[in-house]
Amino acid sequence: MIQCVRPTHAMVLAAGLGLRMRPLTDDRPKPMIDVAGRPLIDWALERVRGAGVTHAVVNLHYLGEQIAAHLKDRAAPAIQFSAEDPILETGGGIEKALGMLGEVPFFSCNSDGLWLDGDTNAMTRLAQAWDDAAMDGILLLHDPALAFGYSGAGDFVLLGDGRIRRRRDGDDGALVFTGVQLLHPRLFAGAPGGAYSLNVLYDRALAAGRLFGLKHDGEWFHVGDPRARDETEAWLRDHGHGA
Repeated sequence: MIQCVRPTHAMVLAAGLGLRMRPLTDDRPKPMIDVAGRPLIDWALERVRGAGVTHAVVNLHYLGEQIAAHLKDRAAPAIQFSAEDPILETGGGIEKALGMLGEVPFFSCNSDGLWLDGDTNAMTRLAQAWDDAAMDGILLLHDPALAFGYSGAGDFVLLGDGRIRRRRDGDDGALVFTGVQLLHPRLFAGAPGGAYSLNVLYDRALAAGRLFGLKHDGEWFHVGDPRARDETEAWLRDHGHGA
């Protein structure tokens, strides 16, 4: 039985080094790069706020003081910082911040990701699809052919019951993971600690049949390098989404 939730907490991953975005990241962290008039992290936080989140945890590493200074006066959502030294990657970063994220499902997204909602806020759609008895996580997925700045073959195949599996060679219709997700803290039970990728925990949840997916119904932009940043900005401004 689906039991939708109303998450009030979110993790915004902002500790990456931004190496592929050089030289733009020589003097600033990637989440502080402007796209269509606002820093990438502000695009993410607006989507988080729109989903009803009141408390966001932002992890920091490379030039993190710039992000902290930019967000220090932000009221909605309220911001709490989780500093990392050394960098803990996606899994370790969230595990370190679990004490600030509560004991019920919470959103997580990449601060350098940029997406536009369809008819309903994408995070709200994840919450509406949540089934606590069946899920440890649900990932927002997107059609690679419709993704801006992405040229890969996708990451996961969405199965008929909403569960997902890893893409295999020769698969048609695989979807790319957008970085937007809803996770339960129990996903981290027995986690390895230290620096590790969320893929470690995904693989365990996949084996147990407890990782699900939902196809995004809006736009998603893979802002991975300066060219993609420029192309994304041009599209947003052309379609009336500039600040």
